[in-house]
Amino acid sequence: MDFTEEDRKVRLLKRAVDLHLQIIAVQRDLKRGEALEILEGVRALAGRLFPDKAPTFDLLYAPRFERVIRERFGTDMES
Repeated sequence: MDFTEEDRKVRLLKRAVDLHLQIIAVQRDLKRGEALEILEGVRALAGRLFPDKAPTFDLLYAPRFERVIRERFGTDMES
């Protein structure tokens, strides 16, 4: 199977999202601020991989991060 560079980038981002969502969900000693830093790090990765599609991350992936963070730490996404 011949993957394009775009396909490779999409797969990389999906893996990063899945891995980091799992870390946020299960790492016992993780603090809310660290979870938010993880979200920002994955957002930055998405921006580097797809510089012209940065808002797409906020539509597709940020809600998943926000849901996991909310379930783990409560409703306040600011702190």
